[in-house]
Amino acid sequence: MISEVASKPFARMNEITPQLHQVRVAEVSAQFVSVDSAAISLLPPLDQFQVEPGAHDITVQVEWLPNLPVDSGRQLFDSGYTWRLYEAGSSGFRFDFFAPLCGKLPFKRLLIDTSFSHASLQMNQSSFAGMTAVPSPLEYPLDELLIMHRLTQEKAIELHSCGIVTDGAGNLFVGHSGAGKSTTTRLWTARQNVEVLSDDRIIVREHSGQIFMYGTPWHGEGHYASPGSAPLQRIFVLEHGQGNVITRLTRSQMVAELFARSFVPFHRHEYLDSALSFLEQVTNAVPCYIYSFEPDQRAVERILNFRD
Repeated sequence: MISEVASKPFARMNEITPQLHQVRVAEVSAQFVSVDSAAISLLPPLDQFQVEPGAHDITVQVEWLPNLPVDSGRQLFDSGYTWRLYEAGSSGFRFDFFAPLCGKLPFKRLLIDTSFSHASLQMNQSSFAGMTAVPSPLEYPLDELLIMHRLTQEKAIELHSCGIVTDGAGNLFVGHSGAGKSTTTRLWTARQNVEVLSDDRIIVREHSGQIFMYGTPWHGEGHYASPGSAPLQRIFVLEHGQGNVITRLTRSQMVAELFARSFVPFHRHEYLDSALSFLEQVTNAVPCYIYSFEPDQRAVERILNFRD
């Protein structure tokens, strides 16, 4: 889907002073530079993660081209709908993005190096012929793909989960779609002094020798997306059940359960190895449990009164 965020004609783009925006998600900073302010407008909720320009991990130059050249390269992954990933020689990768309204050709392309630190984001101007509004190049899923791949260079991982903070400590509730993340979020937000970092995707990473969880812009149906963070106290793998039963997992079980609910680029084995290594580190620092819960306030009380 393409979001219309401005109505400046394409012909005026070269008249605009270069613009710069910077966002930070889970300690990863990305700086976007373009000759047009609309070309790098930050849509909600990514705008909540904007920071003052400064030191950054990723530089992205945004440019508008009359057409995107036909490009070759070995295909590494096909999302089946919105994007495809290709090799771009020996120096990096190419992400091509598609939308039904823009025809069969990609409407934008991200060229990025193997360290995921320098990139060019190219917009196909011909894809928007006849449209009166300029789309935002940074809309989902590009922002998530950019951060997710950068995490392969860090001690960090993105998990399908909701993050709940109480009294400064974080409980992470991990689960596949339908496991109860939205229900868990709803139950916790009925209480006071609760912060939800995200109701669908959380990044876990090492920071200053401790394991933290961080909110992301990629929310679930509850639309909770916070740039906040908290020390990770416990992890619960959600499943529907009876009696609000909490069962401790072994370290090997924990790694398997978390990896199955992670967002890891699967096209290179070293990314998988790095993710597994970090999850082993998490298991050494944070206890993890299976939580077979019932969808009422007793599920919250069970966690609040739980003692390891």
